[in-house]
Amino acid sequence: MPETPASLLPAADGPAPDPWAGLQAFTAARIALGRTGTSEPLRAALAFRLAHAHARDAVYSALDADGLTAALGPLGLPVCPVHSRAPDRPAYLHRPDWGRQLNEASRQALGALGPGPCDVAVVLADGLSATAVNAHAAPLLALLLPPLQAAALRVGPLVLAAQARVALGDETGQLLGARLVLVLIGERPGLSAPDSLGAYLTHAPRPGLTDAARNCVSNIRPEGLGYAAAADTLLFLLREALRRGLSGVALKDESGRLGA
Repeated sequence: MPETPASLLPAADGPAPDPWAGLQAFTAARIALGRTGTSEPLRAALAFRLAHAHARDAVYSALDADGLTAALGPLGLPVCPVHSRAPDRPAYLHRPDWGRQLNEASRQALGALGPGPCDVAVVLADGLSATAVNAHAAPLLALLLPPLQAAALRVGPLVLAAQARVALGDETGQLLGARLVLVLIGERPGLSAPDSLGAYLTHAPRPGLTDAARNCVSNIRPEGLGYAAAADTLLFLLREALRRGLSGVALKDESGRLGA
C-alpha cells in the first residue's frame, strides 16, 4: 500500500491555520471562521448565537434616564424626559410613524420649558439600541458641547426621548425654537456592533422633513468612530449648518480637507 504524502495528513496539533486569519486583525466582520467538514466550528457557531442575542437585547433595551441625567449633570443643562406616541416597545416596532411623533404630554412639557429660542437643541433618543445611548451619548456630549457654549451658542435643554425615531427631533426642535437639532440615537444593531450611536443634524427642524434634510455621522463608539473624531466632525457640520443656513445633501463634510 502506497504511503500517504505528509502534506495530506492532519497536523499533530490540530487543523492547519486558516490562510485568511491574518485579516481578522483589521475588521470585526465574521471572516476566517474555519470549518469542521462542511460546517462551522462549534466555537464560531456559539459566538454567532451570542452576538445575535446581544443584538436582540439591544433592540429591547431601555434608556437609563437616571444614569444619563447623572452623567450629563456636569454639562450644566436641564434634562427633560419625553415620550413618543408609541406607548411601549412592541408598538414602537410595529408603528414606526408613532415613534416620529411626541405624545401630547411631551408636547406640553416642551412648550412650557421656555423661554427659547436656542441655537442648538439636543435629543438623546433610544432608537433601536438604547444600549448605545446609555454608553456613548454622555462622553460624546462632554467633548461636543463646551466648544459650542464657548462660542456663545445657545444650547437648549437636553431631551431624553423614549420610544423615539430620528424624525422626533424635528417636532422637538420646532417646539424649542431651535435653529438646529442634533439627535443622538441608537442605530440598528449588527452582529459585531450592538452599541453603535448615530448623530443626525437638521437645520430649521419642523415636522414633515425627509432624510435628505439631515446629515448623519454613524458608528460612534470606541471600536468604530471614536468620540473625539465624531465630535470634531459634528462641530464642523454644526458650525457650517448655522453659518450657511442649511443641512442635508447640500452640506458636505469637508472637515478633513479644510483642516477643521
